[in-house]
Amino acid sequence: MESATNSADYIDSLQLLSTYWQPQVKYFAATGDTSAATALAARMAAMIQTLYPNFWPETIRGLLVHSAAWTEEMLRGINLWKDKKSAIANLLRIYGFGVPDLTRARWCAGNVLTLIVQTSLQPYTQEGIDIKTNELHLHELPWPRDVLMDLGETEVEMRVTLSYFIEPSPGRRGWNNKFRYASHGLRFETKTGIETIAEFRRRINKVARQEIEVYKGTASDSSEWLLGADLRSRGSIHSDYWRGTAVALAEKGHIAVFPVSGWWRERKHLKRWDRKARYSLIVTIKTPSEEFNIYTPVANLVLV
Repeated sequence: MESATNSADYIDSLQLLSTYWQPQVKYFAATGDTSAATALAARMAAMIQTLYPNFWPETIRGLLVHSAAWTEEMLRGINLWKDKKSAIANLLRIYGFGVPDLTRARWCAGNVLTLIVQTSLQPYTQEGIDIKTNELHLHELPWPRDVLMDLGETEVEMRVTLSYFIEPSPGRRGWNNKFRYASHGLRFETKTGIETIAEFRRRINKVARQEIEVYKGTASDSSEWLLGADLRSRGSIHSDYWRGTAVALAEKGHIAVFPVSGWWRERKHLKRWDRKARYSLIVTIKTPSEEFNIYTPVANLVLV
């Protein structure tokens, strides 16, 4: 049996070289695990921030997750699009969203298009003596619809990441739920190909107005997503993949961001219900080959 000190976790060539905390003893030491990962993540975040100084912290964090991918070793024995959601849940529990990539975080190739929205909404408002959900945002994405339609049945991929920060609960208990921790929650949904914009808005409005304790998704295309609405809704950063035909993607084109419950709404006496919540929405669409240029039509459309 291999001893712990001889395991791969302790091989210097697999660690990071850093300064030692007692320079009078030695100058350098190998480090790994969480300490090394934190340093690498901070370095990558700083490099993105330097390149894009107007990006919010919500966006920087979102890009770290949005750029991440699972390696072949992580995916060994897993078929992403055919296995049950429980297999994906275990993958997330062990590896998160995979290994972030600086190139993917800062670069748009001709066949990879990334759109970023930085904005805020007010999740709740007061109606009489009650605190209710307040507003949702409906984002129209400038897809190159004609290009996607020309691709026909070609398989394309869309990834959506929603990033925001919450205010932790000032006490141990929420108003209705003793485990309530987040001040607010945000979720995203995309328009299905068979919905009109009015039908999509009514569907999301209904969900937001239900003021549900735990978001369980809607009668949407959640089954076409890798994680699905329930699995991706944990925490305060939500990322998911959709895969389908280019024609189907051309008919989507709208993403709603809307609030769900939090202690800002439940604990009215703390008077946080009228606060604004910032968020970053990151959307990438990818075609299978560089011969299908989707970046240029959108760049022309938005005058980049």
